[in-house]
Amino acid sequence: MKKVVVIGGGKGQSALLRGLKQIPNIHLSAIVTVADDGGSTGRLREDFDMPAMGDVRNVLLALAESESILSDMVNFRFKEDSMSELAGHSLGNLILTALTETTGDFVHAIASMSQFLNVDGDIIPVSAKGTTLIAEMNDGTIVRGESNIPEYRNNIRRVYYDQEVEANPKAVEAIENADLIIFGVGSIYTSILPNIIIPGIKEALKNTSAGFVYYCNVMTQAGETTGFSLEDHVYAVEDHSDIKIDLVVRSNDVIPQEIIQEYQEKESTKVILKDQMHHYSIVEQKLLDYTDDVIRHDHELVALGFAEVWEALSCHLVAK
Repeated sequence: MKKVVVIGGGKGQSALLRGLKQIPNIHLSAIVTVADDGGSTGRLREDFDMPAMGDVRNVLLALAESESILSDMVNFRFKEDSMSELAGHSLGNLILTALTETTGDFVHAIASMSQFLNVDGDIIPVSAKGTTLIAEMNDGTIVRGESNIPEYRNNIRRVYYDQEVEANPKAVEAIENADLIIFGVGSIYTSILPNIIIPGIKEALKNTSAGFVYYCNVMTQAGETTGFSLEDHVYAVEDHSDIKIDLVVRSNDVIPQEIIQEYQEKESTKVILKDQMHHYSIVEQKLLDYTDDVIRHDHELVALGFAEVWEALSCHLVAK
């Protein structure tokens, strides 16, 4: 039984988890950021003084035993243009908020909802308390709030918290006991790094004997990773965590030019491989789905490619 920890947030992490849960003989633990402060999540954070639940909700659905009417219900979102106070809220976010209020504990609320959805794996918020992410831009500007960071349209020097954030002990335990730790797929500065800059998590990463794998983004993100190469993505993870990545997984799909053009119009470009020599190994696989002209990681292809990833990582660690 391989113990696999996936660190991140957002839809990319959920796509990986949907694929990985199909693989036999692995136990999954998803460590999820609670720094999100936009949309339904942000409103509930402000009203109830609790951690962000949006990414947790997505991971709950990804690890649910089956996509059922219960999953559809949890993912239901009230119309944005409604005059109701419920406008824009996700029903799953409201349920998590209600469970937190009744149990008095966000972690217990996730455990209760995991039972409700028959989740296969452990869903671990990186901290039991809400956090506010801060970014320092290359020009010295300070931007507060996860949702505000990409809007500034500037290169980010670093992200940090301006107050002490205590790591969830369950997250620390999962990392220290892991066989494999996966970062991604998702926004580097607003989904992955908010987890690993927490001192307790950073220390656990140094103490673990697990191998480190990064599933690289396919496209850059305007206002966050504009112009980033694969190497730039990896460096951001290593620089904020003080670890060395062992293996990078990247897509070698041939993306239709018309889709590339649509992304370029939104200031998003394909992540390129800049150098030939690296201290980490690189595995290239077909990983993508283009439904509705949106580039996503396909969970079926993630599952099919995992054996190659595991073998390549094992070879790298032996050689190292």
